Amino acid sequence: MNAGFEVFGEHVLWTDAVGNLLSLAVVWLAMRKTMWTWPVQMAGAALLLAASLDAHAPGNALKQLLFLALAGYGWMAWARGTRGHGELAVRPATALERWTLLGSMAGGTIVVAEAFKHLPWLHIAWSPWANAYIFVGSAIATFAQSRALVDFWIIWMLVDLVGVPLAFKSGLYASGAVYGLFFVLVLVGFTRWRREYRGRVHPPVEVRSRA
Repeated sequence: MNAGFEVFGEHVLWTDAVGNLLSLAVVWLAMRKTMWTWPVQMAGAALLLAASLDAHAPGNALKQLLFLALAGYGWMAWARGTRGHGELAVRPATALERWTLLGSMAGGTIVVAEAFKHLPWLHIAWSPWANAYIFVGSAIATFAQSRALVDFWIIWMLVDLVGVPLAFKSGLYASGAVYGLFFVLVLVGFTRWRREYRGRVHPPVEVRSRA
């Protein structure tokens, strides 16, 4: 698991590098609503799990295990959603769903932050609130993605607004750059899904020229 390569004197794990590349690929695949989104996400989570175990980072390893489970659920949900008509129908969340997602994100952040602060084996003594917010927000976004909710892109944006500056502040410049690219892809994905939903609900009226 510790196989890697050297970059500017730093040892970079192949599991970490490839896992992050697959995470970026997941965003590109999700834009296109392809079923490959989920197996690629599971592969990325498995590689990042291996990297976390090698780095003795149980908190991050726990996050990857959660992503593995959510990706499995998302795969089954999209398979049901495409059965019969062949194309996944995306939609915005209802008011109740939005409040539920936001409430779960707020409540989950509090619970996980307290766990990060009081469970030494998690090894997250620095920025427990920011890390808890990213942890819970990522899980909520993945769940909303499995439900084909356009809002999942917005949740990823909210997560990145904390994740990008936190990475740079922590000296993780490579991760910060990757997260910045991730943010751009999320903006594109949100625009694409929203346009597709509006086009389905309000199809353009064909203007026929008079003979």
